[in-house]
Amino acid sequence: MGGVTVGVLGATGAAGGQLVQLLLGHPWFTIGGLAGSAATAGQRYGDRMRVTALGPAGGAALPAAIADQILRPALPEAFRDCTLIFSALPAAVAQTVEPAFAAAGFGVISNASAFRMAADVPLLIPEVNAAHLGLLDQQQQARGWPGFLVTNPNCSTIHLALALAPLHQAFGLAAVQVTTLQAISGAGLRGVAALDILDNVVPFIGGEEDKMESEPQKLLGRLDGAAITPADFPISAQCTRVATTHGHLETVAVKLHTPADAAAIRAVWQEWQPLRGRDLPSAPGYPILLREEEDRPQPRLDRDSAGGMASVVGRLRPCPVLDWKFVVLGHNLVRGAAGGVLLIAELLHAEGRI
Repeated sequence: MGGVTVGVLGATGAAGGQLVQLLLGHPWFTIGGLAGSAATAGQRYGDRMRVTALGPAGGAALPAAIADQILRPALPEAFRDCTLIFSALPAAVAQTVEPAFAAAGFGVISNASAFRMAADVPLLIPEVNAAHLGLLDQQQQARGWPGFLVTNPNCSTIHLALALAPLHQAFGLAAVQVTTLQAISGAGLRGVAALDILDNVVPFIGGEEDKMESEPQKLLGRLDGAAITPADFPISAQCTRVATTHGHLETVAVKLHTPADAAAIRAVWQEWQPLRGRDLPSAPGYPILLREEEDRPQPRLDRDSAGGMASVVGRLRPCPVLDWKFVVLGHNLVRGAAGGVLLIAELLHAEGRI
């Protein structure tokens, strides 16, 4: 495929640091430059990167060639040696920085929420809605950008949407209810004080429920010409923070348009391989892994399935209120963040857009 030099913005955070780890030795992409916050520009990356159990790769050591890189300012002129930019910036910063890079001719793939719901910006899960990349032509024309911007969904949304997509394709979804039990690493390296989360469950995560109630409809919607027609099923979400390190667990109930039995649902999940034949390095062979044990999936046991890139479902059973209920688990820093943007980049490269 040829080498592509990439830059990472927000490289000193949990998601950005995880992305750096995933990029090491990647067959298509090479790290050209890194940026942290405005205050870290000019500093050595290895001196700024926190090595903790909650951090990327559980505190794995960085190669000297990466650790010795000097952090750059998050400005287009500082990344002229790069073709593609990954953004793990906070949403408020991404609001101005990401368009500046796209306007300067860079491809930008963002993990931030700032532009996820913009009408001309693809919100993408490659297995779910690769066709939505068709928005990029309109985006570039309307905004006058020689570059482009694609966004990765919320970390909990990704695993929910992966579990829902084959059901929606096969049977149609009429309603969805979801409750999340989200790991503390989802709040970032400084996100949850120890005395707030130990021996506790926090029944609120700012903005999370709104994202989970709106992003899946865009993801599972239909590209009609130059616009996305959202899927029309309602979602009710409740989001909580729990004292696990990595891995968001979600309890889900669904109402289907077309009745289906348990065997049919299991078959749809197990046979779903929408990226088969694409040969994308980070794509799991099966994006959904089904566990039949009555007490699985569990974060400690299952979050690293397929290198953290698969969603693990289990406990499928009838629901007395809707039709069916089940549990889905996924790694929030890998597929839910860094691995998600990396897979998007691989799809873009395979389709000749990078």
